[in-house]
Amino acid sequence: MNHLDIKSLNLEELTEKLKALGQPTFRAKQIFEWLHSKLVTNYDAMTNLPINLRETLKEKYPIIALEEVNSLHSAKDETIKYLFRLKDNQVIESVLMKYQYGNSVCISSQVGCQMGCKFCASTIGGKERDLLPSEMLDQIYRIQVLSGQRVSNVVIMGTGEPFDNYDNLMRFLKLLTDSMGLNLSARNITVSTCGIPDRIRAFAEEEMPITLALSLHAPNNEIRKQLMPVAKKYELDEVLDAFKYYYDKTGRRLTFEYSLVEGINDEKEHAKELAGRIKGLNCHVNLIPVNPIKERNFRQSASERILNFKNILEKNRINVTIRREMGADINAACGQLRKSYMDNQSKT
Repeated sequence: MNHLDIKSLNLEELTEKLKALGQPTFRAKQIFEWLHSKLVTNYDAMTNLPINLRETLKEKYPIIALEEVNSLHSAKDETIKYLFRLKDNQVIESVLMKYQYGNSVCISSQVGCQMGCKFCASTIGGKERDLLPSEMLDQIYRIQVLSGQRVSNVVIMGTGEPFDNYDNLMRFLKLLTDSMGLNLSARNITVSTCGIPDRIRAFAEEEMPITLALSLHAPNNEIRKQLMPVAKKYELDEVLDAFKYYYDKTGRRLTFEYSLVEGINDEKEHAKELAGRIKGLNCHVNLIPVNPIKERNFRQSASERILNFKNILEKNRINVTIRREMGADINAACGQLRKSYMDNQSKT
């Protein structure tokens, strides 16, 4: 990352920028609070800054702010899916999900994705670029402003592989949990990964009490290779060893995401094999009925198969839930809104 915009700077870095402009250090705190607590998108709103400083900042440090392109509101569960435009006219999507315990936002970490998971619309077309820390933050900031509601939980589970954008991810997480910003608890953040062992171990060394979710989707490496190209590079045992290391370093319960695809990974023997592989771990399995997309011929598992899978895991004393389908009526699965928008743009 060669350039850090002003919203991607931590307070210490921002203080140095203001010093270089001949400004007192307290100006940096004022600006940081305007950006990360009051969530303003232009310098004119920073009314406690001198006008000449505002003009200088406009010229030297433009503020990155996302533009809402579209939003879809679910009639079933109040889920809202947003499509945002970036400065370079790329688009990304984010989702607001409302639960009894609070509002959760699922954000993207990249424009597109190069992981190539066969059941995911996010990977169609590959990766365009990484998102800056500010672009990850502003998904949350814009949603909080647009909805008028406080965001209490964040999941980095939208388009992109977070650990493929590691440095920006870490800067984003530290800004998100900064006491002068939104001050979100690290325990209310989940990072989802396809499984990059060296990055998982590096993340463990950060010792942030963040929930780590592994996109598992198969009980063995052979089936995983059919669904996830990353399995051709990293053996499942290697990934799970790194995952266990994360637990040893942080004490955080591990989460496994498992998308059920009819006839591929949803048989009783698959459930038994999975149970044998993860039995004894302090973990939770999130079973996900796969969302069919027109570019793939995968089908969602029947309800009976899903329940049988769940029961087998539970009999082996594994904590398991079936993910509630949020925003099913608005195609809220990863990548679907962006893909639809891009398809329509290509036709015009």
